[in-house]
This record gives sequence, structure tokens and C-alpha cells, in this order.
Amino acid sequence: MVYEKFYNDRPDLPVLTATTLLVPGYTDAEEVDRIASFIANIDESIPYSLLIFFPHFMMRDLPVTTIEQVTECYKTAKKRLKRVNLGNLNLLTRKPFATAS
Repeated sequence: MVYEKFYNDRPDLPVLTATTLLVPGYTDAEEVDRIASFIANIDESIPYSLLIFFPHFMMRDLPVTTIEQVTECYKTAKKRLKRVNLGNLNLLTRKPFATAS
């Protein structure tokens, strides 16, 4: 609905984007492919961002997204979409916080 009503009004600064958080053990290339396919069926130029996960607050028991997962998911999304971005790349080099004992 947002796409049909507003998307073409501002193609350079779109009012519609999609984002997926790459949580290790939860989000994989297969899921990203299904999401990218759904978006591409609407318009392959809709921006899609893949965000690196960093363990914080209630999810400290998970690791940071691996570069392998990021690469695989990015390549998968790029097969279907023209505007795929990676966000939070700086988190790939950060160490998770120590967990409380």
C-alpha cells in the first residue's frame, strides 16, 4: 500500500525501505532470499538493508553476526534486488560486552 501510494513520489529519497537484522542462528540466507523475493515482486529497486547484529541487553548470549553470514546474505539479496545495503559494519570488529556472572 505504501509502495503504491508514495514510492514513486520520491525515488531518490524513498519513503519505503526494508531492513533485516542478521541474528546468528535466527536469520539465514534462505530467509533473506524469501524476503528479497517478496520485495522484488513489488519492485526490485526498493532499498533493502541488512544489519549486523551485536549482542546487547537481553540477547547477550548470541555472537556478533559473522562476516560469512553477512557475505552470504548480501550475495543472496543482490540476486533479486538492485539496492542492497549493509548497516552496522563497524560492529564486525567490536568485541561483545562481558556477561555478568
